[in-house]
Amino acid sequence: MAGKTVLITGATSGIGAHTARLLLDRGHRVAVTGRDENRLKTFLDEAGPADRLLGFVADASDWPATESVVARTVEHFGALDAAVANAGFMSGDSIGAGDPRLWAPMVLTNVLGPALLAHAALPHLETTGGRLVLIGSVAGLKNSPANLYSATKWATTGLAENLRLHATTRGVGITLVNPGMIDTPFWRGADVPPFALPVQPIAEAICFALDQPAGVDLNTLTVRPMGQPA
Repeated sequence: MAGKTVLITGATSGIGAHTARLLLDRGHRVAVTGRDENRLKTFLDEAGPADRLLGFVADASDWPATESVVARTVEHFGALDAAVANAGFMSGDSIGAGDPRLWAPMVLTNVLGPALLAHAALPHLETTGGRLVLIGSVAGLKNSPANLYSATKWATTGLAENLRLHATTRGVGITLVNPGMIDTPFWRGADVPPFALPVQPIAEAICFALDQPAGVDLNTLTVRPMGQPA
């Protein structure tokens, strides 16, 4: 994958930020989004180089914002070779004992967000023979009690296959990357098991998917830390 343009949503920290840095280190052009203007500015100031990095304040669950980000990325860099639907979060509660007011933003970001990115990006990816990567989760492969976050990731699993059926005849690859337990700010102070992986292996898995040659449709990568039983 030489000198390609990649758009990553929710890339001011964690998996998205590390993937962006890895791609920049390898000579690619990267556009990133984040909802928090200050965090986005900090990332842009630290990540560089400015001529190959573009940042947008945008909510992944907002259609006009997503449409604008894709259009402005293509306008700025001339094409779009790959998009990574990384934006997502967990409310940290359960259906049985949670706060329903926290659920709608999570469901919209985790489920609607990737669909909006696909709708905006697929025409451009068809032009370049590119790839769309969706960040799922082992929680989208294994159920747990009253876990709405898990349900959103099951939706991502289904969406990835729905999109593959649509995109494969158009020359666009679809890859679902399912991280296991990863030690990132995603957990917001929750206890993280000692076997949790750093973000690097997930970023490497994303880059591996993006590096596949034309004609190869790599569909699912699941990356658990050794010691994670489920």
